[in-house]
Amino acid sequence: MNNPDDSIPVEIYDQTYYLRGGPDPGYVKRLAESLDEKMREIADATRTIDSLKVAVLAALTMADEVERLKQENLELSAMLTEKTEACIKLLDSVIHDSQ
Repeated sequence: MNNPDDSIPVEIYDQTYYLRGGPDPGYVKRLAESLDEKMREIADATRTIDSLKVAVLAALTMADEVERLKQENLELSAMLTEKTEACIKLLDSVIHDSQ
């Protein structure tokens, strides 16, 4: 792959890629490192040498992590909303009683 001036070189599973990723090259490099690490973990665990299969398994694993985090975020957001509403009711009660 050619290296356009605004691209960031990253190494993923022994392949160099030149990526564009916005103003923070460090973020792009961290993403690539995370993917490389996940692919190596999967390759070691499954003893798979086919890089395409390793990449697909890594993508599925990371997609699962994202979905779990989304669900956790929804649950935390709902809990925060519930607690906020309870605090508002309590404050309204205190304000109303003091008048």
